[in-house]
Amino acid sequence: MASTIHDVAKQAGVGIGTVSSVLNNSRPVKENTRQKVLSAIAELDFMPNSSGRRLSMGKTHTIGVVIPYFTIASQIERLRGAMSVIVESNYDMSLFSVENIRQRDKVLQTVPRRGRVDGLLIFSLDLTDDNLYQLQQEKIPTVLIETTHPQLSHLYFNDVAAARKAVEYLIDLGHRKIFYINEDLNDPFGSVNRHNRYLGYCQALQAKNLQVYPAYYREGWHRREKGRLVALDILKLPDRPTAIFTFSDELALGVLQAAQELGINVPHELSVMGYDDIELAQFAHLTTVQQHLFETGVQGVEMLFNVIHKKPDLPLQQELPTDLIIRQTTAPLGNYKH
Repeated sequence: MASTIHDVAKQAGVGIGTVSSVLNNSRPVKENTRQKVLSAIAELDFMPNSSGRRLSMGKTHTIGVVIPYFTIASQIERLRGAMSVIVESNYDMSLFSVENIRQRDKVLQTVPRRGRVDGLLIFSLDLTDDNLYQLQQEKIPTVLIETTHPQLSHLYFNDVAAARKAVEYLIDLGHRKIFYINEDLNDPFGSVNRHNRYLGYCQALQAKNLQVYPAYYREGWHRREKGRLVALDILKLPDRPTAIFTFSDELALGVLQAAQELGINVPHELSVMGYDDIELAQFAHLTTVQQHLFETGVQGVEMLFNVIHKKPDLPLQQELPTDLIIRQTTAPLGNYKH
């Protein structure tokens, strides 16, 4: 007789709701409790009824989507794009949000097992060798978005070229004191694009024979409030920058807020440029680098379906376009009043 969720709950000494939370990753569960539930599932060979018929045919018809920092606006927009394709298919979606290394490793160790998903779409995560080994052992079709790996199919941006183009635009406006607010380079999530955007910033300055000043660089976090706090500090400098370029629109929106609090007019006293082109950037009339976020999610799922159904011999790779979107937060240096 097949085991039921009641049997698993009894074996693990927990409630049915806790078992459901572990199965669906719908809310945090203490690690020792999660391990008890997973052990009970393995011992009883339990399989949820809703997926039993599909699994008997070797398919779950479920796509797993792994997202770091789920509350970031750019990730939500990518997810919307992915969902727009999945809901029109015969697949369901399981969402896994990770906030730290431990969660990332756990998701990539447990999700591919026991036929939980037919494929994985992973947003903005740099994978370790152990992560890659786990995916390859389980033979789970996988597509990466906004990061690359030679052994996995991926969609990527040329962040170096995009950031360089953005800073060159500021230089062409006459700006020389250009500050860059990056995200933490030591954060292992998506660290490659942080290095690449900073590299593009440096290349743009060096190409114009401008010095890269360490004093004109600061690392923040992906929250708007962090951009605001950094900007409040640097805009009070005696020799403050005339332009600020940021890793993300979230940080740039914080810069705009700080400028408003300090009575600094944007763009006549300060030019501000972001990166991503989230929806709020349009309302703030923010000059930014557009990543076509929604379309990226769409193309990610389409590539994953291609990998699942056609099983290409070599990993698929596709570079995605970026565009410089000029709005009202940048202006020529001649308009600057210091």
